[in-house]
Amino acid sequence: MTIKLPTDWQAIIRRGVESEELDYKAAQDWNALSRSGKAKFVRHCLAMANSKGGYIVVGVGEDRAGRPCVYTGLTEKQSRSFDPTAVGNFINNYVDPEIEFTVERPLVDGKRYAVFVVHRFATLPHVCTYGCDNELQQGVFYIRTAEASSRPAFRSHEIHALIQRCLRNQREQLGRMLRGILYESNQRPESNVLQIFHEQRNLSRDMLSKRRDLHDGQRIVFELCVYPSQFDSRKFTLSEVRAALEKAVYLFPDACFIRKSEVTDSYSTNVSIRSLPEDQTRIWQAFRSGFFHFLEYLPQERDRVDYQPLMWKLAEAFFFIGEFYSELGYSEEMFEIDIRLDRVENRRLDGILPHSAQNEKKTEYHCRIPEIQVAMRRTVADLVSAPEEHSAHALKDICERFNVPASRHENAVENIRAYLQERMPEGFFSHSSISL
Repeated sequence: MTIKLPTDWQAIIRRGVESEELDYKAAQDWNALSRSGKAKFVRHCLAMANSKGGYIVVGVGEDRAGRPCVYTGLTEKQSRSFDPTAVGNFINNYVDPEIEFTVERPLVDGKRYAVFVVHRFATLPHVCTYGCDNELQQGVFYIRTAEASSRPAFRSHEIHALIQRCLRNQREQLGRMLRGILYESNQRPESNVLQIFHEQRNLSRDMLSKRRDLHDGQRIVFELCVYPSQFDSRKFTLSEVRAALEKAVYLFPDACFIRKSEVTDSYSTNVSIRSLPEDQTRIWQAFRSGFFHFLEYLPQERDRVDYQPLMWKLAEAFFFIGEFYSELGYSEEMFEIDIRLDRVENRRLDGILPHSAQNEKKTEYHCRIPEIQVAMRRTVADLVSAPEEHSAHALKDICERFNVPASRHENAVENIRAYLQERMPEGFFSHSSISL
């Protein structure tokens, strides 16, 4: 049975701050708008599609201070006017190639809104093909800025970023074509290289254990390590690492892997960007060498592990590492990915979906070993192209240690894909492996 998770529309609509990925519009009727008024929506869609993707929420006005926090919603007539076909035809008449977006009409707190869900470009950036009054200029690539402005890309680094995205998409397509072949290569890190990375990992482990008294041995430990094939302690500057983190972490308020606030609150050491949240149950570090380490003490659950939270954590983790290393400029290099679950002996795995909606005999699955280790080797291009496939593979490997039959995961890829699509507000997947 494939599950479909609802988008947290309330969190999106009531965020109250415009950003690179979020824009608010007061209540209005699409059919009553002038051509210039409709062109504003074209400009915003173009800009978001050429950046990270985003949401345009219609039905939120501004207060006297200019803050988008007057939640009026739309009348029934206004809501019906945002017909996806009519709106789509108008917007895509002004762009090339066509923008991939949907128009949703969620009901939040009893009020109806129209929300444009704009996806980031998949292959080529979108150019404006026709001018319209002062809103659109022919032949211009629009981008969305951190100041919530939708404007032409006129700075050299902005044009360069669009070109780099095109090249990245081509590398990802090549990576998918070469999947499997590259795994047979001998790009494993040498033993002395791994030893250095292991020393960095152990420092992270020691730091968390000193700050949190969890010596009762009851809480399960989840750990993720990602190793490049070469060690260079100064491969990246701290600024480059932080910039890659900021671009890789997506607007996801209740993230179970890395939250955007953790990146904002992280701090620099001599060798890494480090996060140690206030609850002190987790630590993660992104090192200048390219090594990434994540360690977390999972919530106390007596004698069990919950299947679905584990699935979601792996989904977010694989999505993140693909984006992070791609932003650092990696593509076809092979990476070692190690996942570890410690203190799992005699734990029960709960929450596995049934084969069908019909009732069936309940089966209990237990782990009989103290530690689960899963090792994978992937290129960055492959990780970016299909995060749902790789996270499903890791999930199946982990569940094998709980003696779960492979047949119980037959919809894992679809469930993870649905989760990433429905729950990642910024992450509008441009990759062909994830059809939206």
